[in-house]
Amino acid sequence: MRIVLALVWLGLAVSPALSQTDWPTYGHDAGGARFSPLADITPQNVANLKVAWVYHMKPANAPETLPATPGPRPGQPPATPDNAAAQAAAEGMRPTRRPARFAQSEVTPIVAGGLMYVSTPYYKVVALDPASGKEVWSYTTPADAGAPSLRGVEYWPGDAQHPAEILFGTRDGLLIALDAKTGKGVAGFGAGGILDMRTPEIMSGFTRGFGMTSPPLVYKNLVITGSAVQESPSQGPYGDVRAWDVTTGKLVWTFHSIPRPGETGHDTWSGDDWVKRSGTNVWGFMTVDLARGIVYMPFGTPSYDRFGADRPGNGLFGTALVAADANTGKLLWYFQVVHHDMWDYDLEAPPVLMDIRHEGKTIPAVAIVSKSSYVFFLDRVTGKPIYPVEERPVPPSNVPGEKASPTQPVAVVTPPVSRVDFTMADIAAAPLVTPEHEAFCRALVKDNHLLMGPVFTPLPKEQVLISFPSAIGGPNWGGASYNPSLGYMYVNSQDLAQLEGLVPADGGSYPYRMGGSVGGRFWDADNKLPCQQPPWGQLYAVNVNTGKIAWKVKLGVTDSFPPALQNTGRPNIGGSIATAGGLVFVGATDDSRFWAFDAKTGAELWHYKLGAAAHAVPATYKAADGRQYVVIASAGGTFLNDPITDDSITAFALGGAK
Repeated sequence: MRIVLALVWLGLAVSPALSQTDWPTYGHDAGGARFSPLADITPQNVANLKVAWVYHMKPANAPETLPATPGPRPGQPPATPDNAAAQAAAEGMRPTRRPARFAQSEVTPIVAGGLMYVSTPYYKVVALDPASGKEVWSYTTPADAGAPSLRGVEYWPGDAQHPAEILFGTRDGLLIALDAKTGKGVAGFGAGGILDMRTPEIMSGFTRGFGMTSPPLVYKNLVITGSAVQESPSQGPYGDVRAWDVTTGKLVWTFHSIPRPGETGHDTWSGDDWVKRSGTNVWGFMTVDLARGIVYMPFGTPSYDRFGADRPGNGLFGTALVAADANTGKLLWYFQVVHHDMWDYDLEAPPVLMDIRHEGKTIPAVAIVSKSSYVFFLDRVTGKPIYPVEERPVPPSNVPGEKASPTQPVAVVTPPVSRVDFTMADIAAAPLVTPEHEAFCRALVKDNHLLMGPVFTPLPKEQVLISFPSAIGGPNWGGASYNPSLGYMYVNSQDLAQLEGLVPADGGSYPYRMGGSVGGRFWDADNKLPCQQPPWGQLYAVNVNTGKIAWKVKLGVTDSFPPALQNTGRPNIGGSIATAGGLVFVGATDDSRFWAFDAKTGAELWHYKLGAAAHAVPATYKAADGRQYVVIASAGGTFLNDPITDDSITAFALGGAK
């Protein structure tokens, strides 16, 4: 009871119907702390952590393709001349024959009510026995639905009249509710458990380009949904956030991600630039303050996300954290992390709720990390920064028509958690890397006349910029975890630049597009070796009560280097969890390792080599057999171009399998 009360005081409580030994939602709790009170696994015994069971997501003898239903769904309008470009761009989200494997898996299993729930890239949601990994039930999405959200599902514990539900979105815009015990569609929700979220108000005349890649969020009897929409061209489905009745599927409220006339923020758009504007969506994760009834929504970049001449101004609520009344969707406050975003620096990581002790006061806070690598701590009631934030001048654009914001917000106290600048003094060089790699990197810069500049340098016209951080961060959707007993927030990030520039588009809806003589990452793509000095990936602990870095360690190794050079850190996508046992667990790195660190000191205590990179967030729980398990998905893939060699959920326990 003492632990439960402490979590309530910190604003991190889960529903009373859910056990503290479970992992009942993506972030463990509604506030997204990803902190478990379980303490059986400790720094003293974690070395004895071994594989307990493995579940393979790929079905046996899976065919190369599965049938699908092409064309618009019944009731959806056909393509028209004014939406033809967006229609063509979005078609790729819904192939006429779907492959047996839709995409990589970035799933975090959730555990509640005696079962584990996992979405797979093979169009399935499955329930597993948490102690053995044995499949209990399996649900396959409809043929025209696409795969379920690749990062997981959400759990509603039910009430006196309704059984518990599993809720998830699909890549083709369905919201599905299943009975948590049986896997059958919930009869009263939409049509047999299936609701089409592609309403005329959202689609705005378009027929493609709307879906979900992350799980929704449950608050009371509401299921709150974001969306995955297009990054280009500019016009397409809207990225509004909506709340639905969890038992009927009835729409309860809508928050306009691009403010309509008369709404706060509409004046940050010019003329009709907002009309049919796509992007500006929550494709990542929301969190909620249960006690105050506030939902925190991290929005992405407006489309097109690399060129904004057709959207002058700051463009709210693009790349902004927005707080709204979770019962009504009414705006409470916003904080824009990037003005007039031209770098695809989406907010997408879960906003983490915590209490900060600062200047003799306890402040209810929300922390947000983003691709831009700055960490902001805000009062979660008012949205005001707890530590100083400055609007600092940034370079202008040299692209005709583009009007970059003259300033950008920068956290003053907390250093950025990845590289935000580059000069030739930072080139990868011996003795930290091999002489051969140094020679490759120097030639890459010299032969291609690459430009250099600090974060928020606009993409140049017909030249190529070494852009730190890249469009995948810094941190990405994996975000942060938080240990309330230490007051430490843990953020994994990568130093991996993008090579980017703009060239004339030769027609289309905007005059410039990404292009140039060199593209992709600032690395040796054949060997996946970045071209700036290591470290290339790190794990940070931030003391939330001071805003300072408590410790940082390299995260990941470069196996292809000689042993003396391997401790480089590695590019990573995914995130960490923290436990009351004093540990931080994280996979994420492209070297396929799963790690445990001492939460207080950052000392590496344990690692395990998986069958593929674990670009996901782990979970921990206590099963019916009384043992604490730690579970992680490993599938490879993602933006780091890892080979897809495995599609597994691996569970670890002290002593391993029984």
